[in-house]
This record gives sequence, C-alpha cells and structure tokens, in this order.
Amino acid sequence: MIIDCHGHYTTAPAAHTQWRTAQLQAYDDGLTPPVYPTISDDEIRDSVRDSQVRLMDERGVDRTIFSPRASAMGHHLGGAAESAAWATHCNDLVHRVCTLFPDRFAGVCQLPQSPGVPIEESVAELRRCVEELGMVGCNLNPDPSGGHWAAPPLTDKSWYPFYEAMTELDVPAMVHVSASDNPVFHATGAHYLNADTTAFMQFLQADLFTDLPALRFVIPHGGGAVPYHWGRYRGLADMLDRPPIEQALLDNVFFDTCVYHQPGIDLLLDVVPTRNVLFGSEMVGAVRGVDPRTGHHFDDTRRYVDASASIDDDGRAAVFETNAHRVYPRLAAR
Repeated sequence: MIIDCHGHYTTAPAAHTQWRTAQLQAYDDGLTPPVYPTISDDEIRDSVRDSQVRLMDERGVDRTIFSPRASAMGHHLGGAAESAAWATHCNDLVHRVCTLFPDRFAGVCQLPQSPGVPIEESVAELRRCVEELGMVGCNLNPDPSGGHWAAPPLTDKSWYPFYEAMTELDVPAMVHVSASDNPVFHATGAHYLNADTTAFMQFLQADLFTDLPALRFVIPHGGGAVPYHWGRYRGLADMLDRPPIEQALLDNVFFDTCVYHQPGIDLLLDVVPTRNVLFGSEMVGAVRGVDPRTGHHFDDTRRYVDASASIDDDGRAAVFETNAHRVYPRLAAR
C-alpha cells in the first residue's frame, strides 16, 4: 500500500468557500454570519472524483491522509468564534469525504486557533475529530498570526495541555502554517518553508521530548531547509550543549517527501534516516504545474521516490507505508 501523508481538500465545493467569505465579511460589519449552506453528497463526490481520486489512481497512490486546505485555515482572520466555526465546518466536510471514500482517505483535522488564544481551547475540537469523526491526526499552526510570529515557540509550556491531549489520543500533529499576512513572506514559497525550518530548530533547543516522549510531529515539505543544512544543525546542537539530533529528536520528528525535484528527494533520503521519512505529495496543492524538464507534474512525488538510488526496496516500503502506520497508529483502525 502507498500512503500519502499530506493531502488537502483544495477542491471543496464553492458554497463552502463562499460561506467563509460571507462569514468574515459579517465579522467586519459586526453582523451575524449566514447559515452554513447545505452541500450534497454528490457535490462532495464530484469535488474529489476527478481531482484527488483520479490523480491518486494515475500515480499509484492507495490512500491519502486528508485535511482541510491549509492556506484557507486563516487563523489570523476574524476572531476566536469565527475560527472555531470555520474549523468545525472544514473538519465536518473532510469527514464526509472520508465517509464517502473510506478506502481512499483518512481524515486529519484543522484546529480553531487564533492569535493570543490559549492552545488548550483547541483540545475539544481535537477530541471531537478523533473520537467522534475517526480522524488520525491534526494540523498544528505554530504561527496563528500569519507570518508575524507572535506565538511562543512550540516547546513553550503553554503548548503542553494540547500535547498531553495528543499523547492521550495517540495522534501526531503535522506542523503546518496557513496563509501569510506578512507581505515579506510569500505563503507557499517562504512562509511554509520558514515554519518548517523554525519548528525543527525550536525542537532542537528544548527538552520537549524528554518531557513528552510519546509526542510525534511531521514536518512537511521535506523539512524546509533542514536536510540541506543537516551539518549545521548537528553543529548547533554541539555548540548549544544539546544532545545529538539522532538521540534527541528522531524518535519524535518526521519529514515528508513534498519536495518537487529528484535531487531534492535524493538529498532528503540520503541525509535523513529512512525510518523518519513519510511519503507525501501535497497533491492537489502548492505546486500544480508540469515540470518542462521532465514532462511530469512537479507534485508527482512517487516518481522521485521510486527513482531514488538513496534507498533500497525495503526503504521504499518503509517510506511508502510502514512509517505512516507507525506515526499515525489510528490508520490501522480504518
């Protein structure tokens, strides 16, 4: 089985995204938001059948770990009530996709985060999504301000109530920011990769996994700059009198293969231990075009893993399947 650990519902029905626009306009105008629209099962089927499902079939992907559209989480928009309502509707819609296509999708939830709102306010939605909707993980935004980095580091004690709930439920979090509210940072070209790199450095600097040894994070987009600068981080760990990366982080931190060229995948698989890499494509997501050098879509990442000389067949099996089951143990129940 080939499991894609990183998929977003980027093709949700138009009525869903139109409601979000109306909700935020009502917030700005001081009005009550409109009632959420009725979306039929047929609309949901149509929204994924000729996009995600078709591409999964064409590319040989069996199952996708599926979450709401990351760039649309918009935690910096509206207030806490608006974020909570939006997260609920997004998660319910993803759950319906997973119910209609149970063999193809497993859900991961969006959280109702807002700048300045304690993360423990998100615990109830995590529990609902895992215990009632059967979801297998969550997306955790380390920067709800949208590129202004007003939140404390992920290793700060203020995050611990949420981490304790993650541990109790035995679910991982993918570290995933949303849209950028800072014009300095392009969302997918800078803000996403900045966050991936920043999260890893925060983990390196603190004792989070000593305190919570069962906690698990997936750092997406190949880990940002981390694999390319692995020697820098090993050296910084030594300079900061921290334990070696392999000892301190690699039981808890994992990377996906959302890297869109062969040399990048080869580097990732050569530098990061195979047991810490999960197959992911972020399809249909940030980069949707065809690479003129290869004639294939940039986000057809299975081709790169298949072609890489950095791992053998056993390593490919781990990247494609067994690592995902280890990091997302609730997948087995599905």
